[in-house]
Amino acid sequence: MEKELIHSLTQNFEDFVNKTDDGVEFWLARDLQHLLGYTEWRNFQNAILKAKTACEVSGQNIADHFVDVNKMVEIGSGAKKEVDDIMLTRYACYLIAQNGDSKKEQIAFAQTYFALQTRKAELVEQRLLENERVEARAKLAQTEKELSKVIYEQTGGNNDFAYIRSKGDQALFNRTTAQMKERWNIKNKPLADFMPTILLKAKDFATEITIYNAKEKNMKSENQISNEHVTNNKAVRETLISRGIVPENVKPEEDIKKVERKLASEKKKTLNGKDKLK
Repeated sequence: MEKELIHSLTQNFEDFVNKTDDGVEFWLARDLQHLLGYTEWRNFQNAILKAKTACEVSGQNIADHFVDVNKMVEIGSGAKKEVDDIMLTRYACYLIAQNGDSKKEQIAFAQTYFALQTRKAELVEQRLLENERVEARAKLAQTEKELSKVIYEQTGGNNDFAYIRSKGDQALFNRTTAQMKERWNIKNKPLADFMPTILLKAKDFATEITIYNAKEKNMKSENQISNEHVTNNKAVRETLISRGIVPENVKPEEDIKKVERKLASEKKKTLNGKDKLK
């Protein structure tokens, strides 16, 4: 396919993209019909039906990707009539293209175009989730630093901070830090660096409560603060379990340091204008 045609088709498909109030991209079926080279609506409807079947087979909810709507169209002399149409998500468009004749240039282009668009959206979602996890890990580190400071200021020392933190881990996971590291196959690295976002935030919440109560109740011994920290982690554990989340059964995620390096590298490439979707 010639470069000029690719650029032309790209512009055509992007000219017809719409967005819902929530920012979700969609195409209208009657627009897509012409973009894919279908002259008859009834023939295009057959492709839509096949796409809906494929959508259902893949385990997706058809109603999430194919939404029936009506619109007014001109029929000549300024007159208008209402016709049926369908709002199609990126994924729906991809499925329709997959069920078309790939010998047609428009179909061949659409198959690749919507596959890349879908993949790009997935990558954006993944990066957002990774950023959220990195931020949660940084927040926990800051909160634990604050707890160490509170212990020092109110007890005159914080030599047992690591012990207090490990007691919190045991209360949250019902296992010692060492046992959790063995469970997650972690060696010589902090347990928190492998926690998913939900556990990082849970641990941070329990630590914030400990800081608040240690200050409010003017706790003067590390034993008092340690007991408070254990109580708070147990309370958070009970909340998680009540919602079907057993902390020690949650799977670990990629080393946060590796995620940070990957995000930093991608940011550098973007700033240098060298980032390309392959």
